[in-house]
Parts: sequence; structure tokens; C-alpha cells
Amino acid sequence: MKNSVGREIPRELIEQGWQPYQGKDAYNGTEFQKVGPKIKVADQGSEEKVLNSIEEAIRACGLKDGMTLSFHHHFRDGDYIVETVMREIVRLGFRDMKLACSSIGSAAPIVADCIETGVVTGLTTSGIRDRIGEAVSHGKLKDIAILRTHGGRIRAIEQGKIHIDVAFVGAPSCDAYGNASGKGGKSNCGSLSYAEIDVMYADQVVVITDTLVPFPNKPSHIEGIYVDYVVEVNEIGNPKKIASAAARMTTNPKDLMIAEDCVRVMRALPYFVDGFSFQTGVGGPSIATTIFLREHLKELGIKIGWIVGGVSTHMVNLMKEGLVGCIADVQDFDLGAIESLGTDPRHFDISVSEYANPFNKGAFINKLDFVILSALEIDTDFNVNVLTGSDGVLRGAAGGHPDTAACAKCCIIVTPLVRGRIPTVCDRVVTVTTAGDSIDVLVTDHGIAVNPLRQDLIKHLNAAGIEHVDIHTLRDKAYSIVGQPDDIQFEDRVVAIVEARDGTVMDVVRQVKPFSISED
Repeated sequence: MKNSVGREIPRELIEQGWQPYQGKDAYNGTEFQKVGPKIKVADQGSEEKVLNSIEEAIRACGLKDGMTLSFHHHFRDGDYIVETVMREIVRLGFRDMKLACSSIGSAAPIVADCIETGVVTGLTTSGIRDRIGEAVSHGKLKDIAILRTHGGRIRAIEQGKIHIDVAFVGAPSCDAYGNASGKGGKSNCGSLSYAEIDVMYADQVVVITDTLVPFPNKPSHIEGIYVDYVVEVNEIGNPKKIASAAARMTTNPKDLMIAEDCVRVMRALPYFVDGFSFQTGVGGPSIATTIFLREHLKELGIKIGWIVGGVSTHMVNLMKEGLVGCIADVQDFDLGAIESLGTDPRHFDISVSEYANPFNKGAFINKLDFVILSALEIDTDFNVNVLTGSDGVLRGAAGGHPDTAACAKCCIIVTPLVRGRIPTVCDRVVTVTTAGDSIDVLVTDHGIAVNPLRQDLIKHLNAAGIEHVDIHTLRDKAYSIVGQPDDIQFEDRVVAIVEARDGTVMDVVRQVKPFSISED
């Protein structure tokens, strides 16, 4: 059975109850019942929560083979929590564990080892990179991995599709009763929004901190009413590694040119008015748009009403200059953003449900005017891939990409036409992460294309004298530069499901075939 983006959904998934993606608005207006979390009553507040070690916490939680553990990724490449906890899981001899991560990557190579040895047999996450992506793509994970958007993860937990037995939450500061914050310690990460849903729905919650502070640790991102145990360790993460390569400001002239053209497109559209809302994703050209926004805002005498999502120092600086009204923070990309959160009352955190949950009564992104996002690939139907590389191996993250693209009035993809010897604009992306019905404009270093579904935007760009071409022209240009790549060879086995934000199947990822060179 094919879904609305033309991807074939295997019969066995349909038989298991999965539904094919039918468009970004297919579930608009429907109702569903949230599941209820398990609550343990504390006796008169006398219960001791601080334990001496992670092993002691694991034993206190009654962990068993086959249970599901959750982790957040606010420390990004500087995270120590996953590695520390999983070392204990291995040492204590647990098997068949399931991981429910907001994202996971290079900071936790032990997970790849656990997949290969059967310690971990199931995984749901938004991002999957490095050795973990290699392990899943080569069929080492026993179960099919499920790749969810940030908003879709919230929905899945609230629906009971993800049941967390124990949530392990790294927190820069925490008191003895579990009130935890992303600031106030020696390893500050800023927001803890990704962990909030975990602590609310997990059967048991363990906060791991390297700074135990007096009670009450307020204001707190994590409330002690949800926390079972607290463990103090030497280090929970390295804040200097929060800014991964993808989240750093680019100095690449090509990226800067793309960013400048992107802002020219924004200015030509009717949404670029005083008080408009804005989000930029992770990636060189997308973050760089904040540089060029400044001069246009000042020239027109307008400001951005609010910014939402992941936050960098460059956004904070716009706010300090009076060019942004406020920042609704979900995660912090660098130390400047971490410092600003909570220090300036205009910079506050929101939950991921407030941010992007598709199954609530109105998330922030529903009111978003512009979102600027990157892409590994985009095809002539405007479908975008941010999950699999040119070799078919998982090495990216859906994140909030499909969420924000589906909701913003204007979603602009910024990407170079080619990367190395690989065309970015192509006939058919390897994996559909974000459907073409959510993408409005493509800006590359070789030209601009507008989704023909948005004839209104085409009229505005024409009126502003901004040149644009059919996306097939950009594809042809890319192929003329680097050639048309051969199709990637996959096995039949499905190793991952790319879940749309509404819980349907956007695409599947199959096991990659071993590479071989023909002797002919």
C-alpha cells in the first residue's frame, strides 16, 4: 500500500496496525484519550530520595530484562548520562532493553555495542547518528527502530505507544527531593524541555546530577513530585560540546550567500511584518539567517515578535538589541543561550508539548510565520530527507523538522545544490522525513524554487523581482555538476519506521546491502 507521498508501506506493517501517511492535515479536529501515568504515594514527605550510586538506583527501581529506559539529549555531543547508565546496565547483566530517547548520537557509542550484543533490542528516537546509525542500518538491532519527530514523541507517550519504565534525567542542579533545573550547577545545559514528558509519564524517574543543592531548588524545570530517586555523580556532561558542528554558526561563504538569499525571500512575502514569528533549524545556512535578518529588521523599523525552538547566542543578541520580543526556548545550542535562559524574563522555556505536539489544543508552532530548515536531500516533489545519508545509512534526525514545516505559514529549505560529489536536489530522496506538502520554498547557492502548490508565494516573489526557477531546473543543474548517482542497494528487511508526526508511516528504512565492487 502506498501513502500520500508515494512510498510503499510493507504489508506486514499494515497487518500490525500501522496506517499510511495521508497528508499533514489528515487528523485535524479528531479526538483521542491520553493514558494515565503510574503514581507512587510518598508518606508524609519522609521518604529518602538520594541514593549513593546509579547501580543502587537501578536496583531500587526493580529494573528487569525487557524494560524501557528513556534519556534526553539536552547535552547533545557533551552528554555523559547515557554512557554512564548503560555501562551499569551492561555490568549488571541486563538484556533485551528498549531505549526511548529524544535523540541519540556520538556521545553514546556504548549503545552501538549494546545493540550488537543484544543488551539493547529496541529503539525509538528522533535522531540517530554515528555508530548507532551504522548498527541499525546494517540490521544489528533485533526490533524495528521507530524514528519520531519531537512533537510526535510527545503524542506517542500520551497515547501509550511509548511506555517508559524508568526515565534517567541528567540535571545540572537538583535538590534532595528531586526538584531539578538545567541551570544552577557546573554543567549547565539550559532548558530541560525534552525530559518533562518523560518524568510525567514514566513509572519511575531517576535524576542524575553533579550539583546537589539545598531544598527547594526553585524555579525548577523538573518538579520533585515526579521524581523517585536522585543520584549525585562527578560529571553529567560537558556544556562546551553542546554546540555540535551542525549547531555552530557557519563561516562558509556559500552558506552565508544562501542565508542572505533566504532573508530576501522572507522580506518579499506578506508575513514579513512587525511582530512576525520565526524559527530556524540546525544547520549552517539556517542558523546564519539570523545574521542577515538584523539589517532588514532595522531598515524596515520592525521586530520579530517571538522566536521558538532551539536557541543560539545570535538569537539572544537580536533580543538584546530590541529586535525580538521574546524567546520560547525548547533547547539551547550554545553557552550564550544557556546563560540567557531564565536570566532575562523575555527568554523562557516551554514544554515540547507546548512547542510541537500535534495532538493537543494548539502548539506554539501552529502560530509560526517562518521556519528555516536544512536538508540532506530534497526531491522534485519537495519531499525532504534529513535522516539517511547518500549511502542509505542513518545519520541524522527528524527533530522538529516535520512538525514546524507542517505548521508554519512559510517553510523555507536552505541547502547547497551539491555536497561534495552528491546532488542535494534529486529525483527521489532516499528517505522521506518531511513531506513535500509541508515545504514551500527551496533556496540554494544556484537558485530558488517555489513549490507549485504555493502560487500565492510565486506572485509575491515575482512582484519583488526575485528570480526563481522550476525545481527540475535545479535538479538538472545538480546532475550536470556531479552526475546522477546510482540507486542505493537495500535488503528487503525493514530496520526503521519513519513515523509522521500524527503516528502514521511516512517511510521505512531498509537494511543496506554490503558494498561490493564488480569484477566486470
